[in-house]
Parts: sequence; structure tokens; C-alpha cells
Amino acid sequence: MDKQKYSRSGATAQSEFLRFQICSAPLGRCVRIFFIVLLACTAGLAQNKAARFDPDGSFWIIGEPPNEFSEFGGINLNAKRSRQLPGQGFELRTGKLIRFKTLTVKRDNFTFTTVSVGGISYAFSGKFLKGGVYSAGDLDEETPVLEGTLTKFRGGQKVAEAKLKFSYFGGT
Repeated sequence: MDKQKYSRSGATAQSEFLRFQICSAPLGRCVRIFFIVLLACTAGLAQNKAARFDPDGSFWIIGEPPNEFSEFGGINLNAKRSRQLPGQGFELRTGKLIRFKTLTVKRDNFTFTTVSVGGISYAFSGKFLKGGVYSAGDLDEETPVLEGTLTKFRGGQKVAEAKLKFSYFGGT
């Protein structure tokens, strides 16, 4: 038999070892909890990045616009003020831009009203059909990415309204 296993000095060494394990157990749990929280935060950030929504660009009616909206050119969103994109507002086919008076840009809630020009103003209420960063996507001119109701006002009175679908154009 090995006397050192049963000696007083051996017992002291074993008890110190047990004390170290007991004292370090909470530290070990803390480290594990820290890494679990870190992983959860990292996953949350990755989801937020994947869920980023940025529809900057122009939106055109798919097909021919209704007769009441024959002057319609496009809806321009350009929050970053990119020189590649036209100014933010409601664009007529003539190239004239009517500025937004109010604007809400959320994936499930896209609304605007325009200022009145020559007694004519417009309002829109709709939603985006796709999330993500539109300029980074591969969107074609036939795929609807926005739908809603466009309303035209003359002298504050509604004169036309149409439910429409729009495609995306990010610029050249």
C-alpha cells in the first residue's frame, strides 16, 4: 500500500483539490452562461441583419396605368440621397417631381401624401410584398414588390382611385 494516499499531507492535498473544484464550479457555470448569452446575442444580430429592410429605388406600375393616372411616372424613394436615383417623391411622366408631404416607409405600412401642385395631389396606402435590401436583390420589372391604393385629389376632393401593383427599379 502507498502510505502517501493515506497520510495527513495527502489528505490535505485532496481536500484542497476538492475546495478548488467547489470554488471553481460557479465560475465554470458563469463561463458557460456567458457563452450561451454570447451565442444568443450573435444569433439575434444575424437575424436583424438578415431582416434588414431597405427599399430605396423607384417603383413603377406593372402594366399600363389606368386612364385617370396616365400622367403617373413612378414613386421614388431615395432616403440616402444617392445621385444615381431621382429625387424622393411622386414622379410624373413629364419628369416633374411632386414632393412628399407625409411619408411612412415600413414593410407592412407604406403611405404617403404629396404636396398640391396646380390643385392636384396624390395619396398612397399599401405594403411591400418582399423584405430585404432591394438594391442588392435580383428583382425584375415584372415581379410585384409593392401593392396598394393610389388616390388622386383635385382641390382636396377625390377624383380617382385605383388598386395597383408596382415593380422595382434601383437605377443604373
